[in-house]
Amino acid sequence: MSQLSTGTRNRLAAALSRSAAIVALAAALSGCYSDRQIADTYPNDIRQRHPIAIREGERTLEIFVGTNRAGLAPAQRAEVLALAHRWGHEATGGIVIQVPAGTSNEAAATGVLREIQAILTATGVPPNVVVARRYRPANPMQLATVRVIYPKMVAEAGPCGLWPHDIGPSHDGGDFENREYWNLGCASQRNLAAMVENPADLVQPRGDAPVHAARRATVIEKYRKGENPSTVYASDKDGKISDVGK
Repeated sequence: MSQLSTGTRNRLAAALSRSAAIVALAAALSGCYSDRQIADTYPNDIRQRHPIAIREGERTLEIFVGTNRAGLAPAQRAEVLALAHRWGHEATGGIVIQVPAGTSNEAAATGVLREIQAILTATGVPPNVVVARRYRPANPMQLATVRVIYPKMVAEAGPCGLWPHDIGPSHDGGDFENREYWNLGCASQRNLAAMVENPADLVQPRGDAPVHAARRATVIEKYRKGENPSTVYASDKDGKISDVGK
């Protein structure tokens, strides 16, 4: 085979250089694409990264009953009364009263059951939504309690403390994206879910309450007469509305 001329060798070298450059550029672009794919695996918005979920949970009141107790203590009666009022406000179902069986305080718990049912009925809870059931405690060494349970809507977020991505320099390139790390905002979402009084408020606003018709008529009448419609509260010249300290 005859030797290649100098010009041919130069053209081949240039073609090989261009091919190598194209291959290197393609590799770099594919690397950037894979890094970005890894970095885009979770959203920046904490409402999407740590959503607050609404589900049906339980509110439980545990009443400790001694072996020789004849009924509820005053503080326990107040707890049952408060639970009955909350049931009408937030419950999504009936009330289940679990009474221990096969324990040393079984007889006393049965007497407490009748008192609990009487309090619930007197508070306005329909008797047909209250169900009593027996249960055997798993640990006979612990004092078995009478449990009053009803279902309610609860809001939850989390779990927190997860670190699925490295927040330091790493091979995936996510640390160069200036993105929020995964766990950021999780505690805030979890606290908001725990503090909200009505989980439905996180989904939609409540309906407007009816206006105060009497107050509205008074304001409109004063406006019609050209008088000041604002409310004026009586107070003395010092701006005090109380005589405490005089």
